[in-house]
Amino acid sequence: MKNYGKYFIVAIAAVLCASVLSRAYIYKYRLQETITVTGLGETEFESDLIVWNGYITAESQDVASGYAQIEKNKKLVADFIASKGIPAEAIVFEFVNVNKQYESVYSQQGGYMGQRFTGYSMRQQFTLESKDIDAVENVSREISSLIAKGVSIEAWAPSYYYTRLDDVKLDLIEKASKDARNRASKIARNAGSSGEGRLVSSRLGVFQITGANSDEEYSAGGSFNTSSRQKKARVTIRAEYRVK
Repeated sequence: MKNYGKYFIVAIAAVLCASVLSRAYIYKYRLQETITVTGLGETEFESDLIVWNGYITAESQDVASGYAQIEKNKKLVADFIASKGIPAEAIVFEFVNVNKQYESVYSQQGGYMGQRFTGYSMRQQFTLESKDIDAVENVSREISSLIAKGVSIEAWAPSYYYTRLDDVKLDLIEKASKDARNRASKIARNAGSSGEGRLVSSRLGVFQITGANSDEEYSAGGSFNTSSRQKKARVTIRAEYRVK
């Protein structure tokens, strides 16, 4: 009777082992019946917001004279911007930075003797933000004309943004998803299958926003171009489908 018990246990163990091996084989076989594709979503769009930054600068022997010069130049800049049809609330002037300036003093023999105070250097940053891109571009190109009026000004190229970027991203995801499914369907049908099945997994890549018609390189962490008015956005989706 004891021997029968041993045989019974051995038989059950064999059945369980066969079942596990069978399931493992089926699972492996099913894993091999998947298609992994990469879908691409691309679109081009135009920026709808421009931001332009600059500085008004002045140098003076005393703070009061320096402030007076800054205020005079500030008004000239504000009036110039207003003359281009841009409302006053579009420009913001920051506080005035004041720095003391020194020069090194040396003896006739060339030995260093210390520093001598030479005056004050002042700088006031301004930011112009508007959806009237043409007008701000015009200002940024012609602001140098104020130099002839004695205005000391420093400015950089404008930056361009898009205020509905989330809508663009959602549209890209939809395009990339459709592209991935179309690719999987074509691969499956060319291989003799009836088509792609359900989605097993998907992974979204990083968004790349570059200048349109530019040779900018993509970044592993994603790129965000602010120097071009015309932009191009793209994203990829890596998707895995079960084959029917």
